[in-house]
Amino acid sequence: MIDARVFDDISKSLGKLLPPGVSSMKDDFERNAKSAVQSALGNLDLVTREEFDVQTGVLRKTRQQLKELEVRISQLEPAPEVGGTPDATD
Repeated sequence: MIDARVFDDISKSLGKLLPPGVSSMKDDFERNAKSAVQSALGNLDLVTREEFDVQTGVLRKTRQQLKELEVRISQLEPAPEVGGTPDATD
């Protein structure tokens, strides 16, 4: 999950963009901004780095197995005859 400090930093950065005359609303704005960012990111379908790395390993292994199976299949298939005619049904 994303570190909570990231949300604090984003909300404070947004709060600094407010004009000086509305500084009384700064804390309220920062809370609302933090909540909005957390909500938006919470709705995304994100995975942790660890989950991503595990799935990358699974995919790598699956691709290797696929290559090995393709080689085995090509060895089992009969080679086409040189100069032969294709089967034709009349």
